[in-house]
Amino acid sequence: MAKENSKILTAEQEQKLRQPIEDYVGKIQAQIDRLRVDGTDRVISLQNSIDAVKRDRTLTKGEKADRIAKLKTELEIAKGVEAQKKGEVSKLISDAEAHIKAHFTKEYYQPIKESCEQEKVLAKEEYRQKLADLKKEHQQNLAKLSDYHEIKDEKYVYKNRLFDAKMRMQKRLQEIKDRKHAAFVYEYHLIDLLRMSKFTFGENMAQKWENYKYTFNRRTFLLQNGLYIAIILIFIALCILTPIIKHSPLLTYNNVLNILQQASPRMFLALGVAGLILLTGTDLSIGRMIGMGMTTATIIMHQGANTGAVFGHKFDFTGLPIGIRVVFALLVCIILCTFFTSIAGFFTAKFKMHPFISTMANMLVIFGLVTYATKGVSFGAIEPTIPSMIIPKVNSFPTIIIWAAVAIAVVWFIWNKTTFGKNLYAVGGNPEAASVSGISVFAVTVGAFVMAGILYGFGSWLECARMVGSGSAAYGQGWEMDAIAACVVGGVSFTGGIGKISGVVVGVCIFTALTYSLTILGIDTNLQFVFSGIIILVAVMLDCLKYVQKK
Repeated sequence: MAKENSKILTAEQEQKLRQPIEDYVGKIQAQIDRLRVDGTDRVISLQNSIDAVKRDRTLTKGEKADRIAKLKTELEIAKGVEAQKKGEVSKLISDAEAHIKAHFTKEYYQPIKESCEQEKVLAKEEYRQKLADLKKEHQQNLAKLSDYHEIKDEKYVYKNRLFDAKMRMQKRLQEIKDRKHAAFVYEYHLIDLLRMSKFTFGENMAQKWENYKYTFNRRTFLLQNGLYIAIILIFIALCILTPIIKHSPLLTYNNVLNILQQASPRMFLALGVAGLILLTGTDLSIGRMIGMGMTTATIIMHQGANTGAVFGHKFDFTGLPIGIRVVFALLVCIILCTFFTSIAGFFTAKFKMHPFISTMANMLVIFGLVTYATKGVSFGAIEPTIPSMIIPKVNSFPTIIIWAAVAIAVVWFIWNKTTFGKNLYAVGGNPEAASVSGISVFAVTVGAFVMAGILYGFGSWLECARMVGSGSAAYGQGWEMDAIAACVVGGVSFTGGIGKISGVVVGVCIFTALTYSLTILGIDTNLQFVFSGIIILVAVMLDCLKYVQKK
């Protein structure tokens, strides 16, 4: 209830403030509606009728053509009427908008805003007074009691009363928030009717910002972004410490390019395993596949004849043109990686085997085969002209970043714009429900593994070009942890069906930047593992908290 000499408004007073604006704009809206009946309204109705005829499968091709032709004739007439009355409608809209601009904020929204602020202060003051009264009453009741069980019951009742008071206060604050939000959006409701849902860019941004403030929840925000905030603070600290310790700034153009260059091959791996995590899976064989791909690519693109042997045979591809060798190396890398991921995908989908087991088996098989075949030796460097063909530097800009950007765009399109992508989310969220709705869980699971294999193949091929060869079975050890961690940090949930490509990209960049920064500072590699482990632990903890909250 509004108090004397208070700015707090009742519902009746609020309606009284709004009534003159409603009346003025309502009269104009009625005039606009009459002008639109034979013009704009008729155009919309005829366009809907044309679409309905096109979708009608009961009509023959000839009948459709006749009806559409007749409707289009009527449509042209309606458009003529619309054009004829457009000027008059625009003038009326401008008049109404000018009135809204002149009166809405000053005479309606501002008083409501001030009323809500004062009501909020009053609600909090009443809550504090209620707590004080409850505490006083509780202490008086305790003074009268001596029995242990009665004291325990009194404390329990007091605790419940505190909780009820808190709930009532939060409910009241939410009602005040709702009232203020409703007053804000009413202006756009009036504009919406006048313009038929056509807003300017500034108006759209204003509505989005208001909706963000209205729906903002501190606890949810910290659950979703707490880790990012912590990592940003750590990175800021590193940016401050690096000039002090190393006498050179961390955030330079070259350093940023180096971070992105190192992140690019790893981006392929993270994008690949992200699809498996989306299905509540994982892949422990990524590092070994990188070793296999690096070895394969180095053998095919080797500078001169290979000195090392594979199963006792020394390969020599120097007779082929360099372009053919580059493409052949890429194809073989993709085929080998896809072959092994398909095996893991088959066992996972067919026998409901956990990906942890199937990919661990892959990891052991791949490492064993490659090490046995090559005797664990490194195959040296590739042709020095190849990196400039695949990932040339243009004015010191490493084009390997463009490869990663293309991969991000392609995988984003697959996840968000294709049936396979939608099925991937569905199976990850609830495989039983997806199966009942007609989605092949087997096909989606194997498809996710195949896509991962293709990306691993590309990633190993690019890494070979970036490192100018040096392929060996041991290369890539531990990379699976980096890829999985990047996905988890980026918000791809192990609970399944939750994740975005943008999150994966952010996760990869965060881990690469952190590792690069710690290396520049001279932090021991073993301690860098400690940092990574803590980040993973916190990321998964926050993910679990979000899942529990959702449940």
